[in-house]
Amino acid sequence: MLFRHNFFEFEDLKTDESTGERHYLLPDGSAVPSVTTVLSKLSKAGIDAWKARVGEEEAKRISTKAALRGTAIHKICEAFLLNDPNYIKGQMPTDKETFRKLQPYLEQCIGTIYGLEIPLFSKVLNTAGRTDCIAEYKGKMSVVDFKTSRKPKREEWIENYFIQATCYALMAEAMFRVDIPQIVVMICVDNEDPQIFRRKKDKYIERVNQVFIHERN
Repeated sequence: MLFRHNFFEFEDLKTDESTGERHYLLPDGSAVPSVTTVLSKLSKAGIDAWKARVGEEEAKRISTKAALRGTAIHKICEAFLLNDPNYIKGQMPTDKETFRKLQPYLEQCIGTIYGLEIPLFSKVLNTAGRTDCIAEYKGKMSVVDFKTSRKPKREEWIENYFIQATCYALMAEAMFRVDIPQIVVMICVDNEDPQIFRRKKDKYIERVNQVFIHERN
């Protein structure tokens, strides 16, 4: 199948990681931390405990493998949604298998696509980031975020995913003057069917404001 595109117009944003954290350089010359940089501080205690439990070397090995897998799946998803006939060419067999389980959900649920890897920013929220996909999902305008995981996730473990997607939706609404009522988190799980979480954006707005405005002032 071929996906329909009606892409938003936008200018790319440069990044600066000289401090060890990712910052985006905005059109007015200011710099703001990335959405993921802000959210990583919420989960720092849990990550530190995990590193202590498994050891620094094993934690680094697992994290590196997860990052490579995540990058590969994102690349395949983006190429597939761009109607690239070679979307899966050259990918590892395990990544191909993982994507194949997600593919039917993309084909059945994704409608018109308005952007892929779109840079977004907000002076109000004092942050910026790059969202995987803005598209119609089951007929509703949505931010669609792709994740990978070794094991299935409980919903209470992934609040950050919903906060992240909601933050992107709010920034996109302000930048492109559109209404994005829905967020969708699609998690590719090793050797399992994907997990699909479809939620109303409004449920997480208060939490976004708390994390990005109140707790940082």
